[in-house]
Amino acid sequence: MFRIDARRSAGRSALAMLEVMFHAAVRDVRKSHANAAWGLAVSIFQTILMLVVFFAMFQILGVRGAGVRGDFLLYLMSGIFLFMVHVKAMGAVVKADGPTSPMMKHAPMNTFVAIGAAALSSLYIQILSMTVILYLYHALVTPISIDQPVGAMAMVLLSWGSGAAIGMVFLAAKPWNPELIGLIAAIYLRANMIASGKMFLANSMPGFLRPMFDWNPLFHTIDQARGFIFLNYFPHYTSIAYPVRVMLVCLVIGLMGEYYTRRRASLSWAAGR
Repeated sequence: MFRIDARRSAGRSALAMLEVMFHAAVRDVRKSHANAAWGLAVSIFQTILMLVVFFAMFQILGVRGAGVRGDFLLYLMSGIFLFMVHVKAMGAVVKADGPTSPMMKHAPMNTFVAIGAAALSSLYIQILSMTVILYLYHALVTPISIDQPVGAMAMVLLSWGSGAAIGMVFLAAKPWNPELIGLIAAIYLRANMIASGKMFLANSMPGFLRPMFDWNPLFHTIDQARGFIFLNYFPHYTSIAYPVRVMLVCLVIGLMGEYYTRRRASLSWAAGR
């Protein structure tokens, strides 16, 4: 009935927040699939299906030589893995619990925890599926070699971070007009099927075509990742700084927009959906 609230230091408060975020991320993973193994299997199947489709398309069109010198399937995987990490992170954040969600009635829970949990659960599933596919390909098909694995992993995390930051912008705007924001988010996801540049190299693109892709942070991270993965590829037209700037700008806009929306949230918004 009565309790004494002990004062917490900033470090203990941060650790408590991370613990809540961890449990929320576990809940988020199990929310879509009651069986964690089945959720992993679905993610692996989606990635493999995309690999098969693009491999068949390259074979039919006869443009296999457009890849870098090295393992052709690894070239395809480098683009598809980062694409999946980016779009899945964005989709998970957009669908995260908002200020009118019933989960927000529980004391430790807040929108920041919900957003972080959604992003972390997406990263967990994608990293796990990516590791399983690479291991099976390395063990059963042919040994693979990554020139700079730390740099390649950094690009995976940057793709995830930029996707989550862009998703925060959509999440902050979604309560004001869910249908319009949902449509814009879907258009962005569909546009990334081509605009991500996962099917070709920035170095080999014609100059007049490159500005159509240069706006996309995922285009930069995929091209830079291939520079870290393959010994004989050196990106000349993309940079790491651009997706970092986009991520930080979108993160600030998303946090400001989420705070503004949360302060004006109404339960009638959730009831009207």
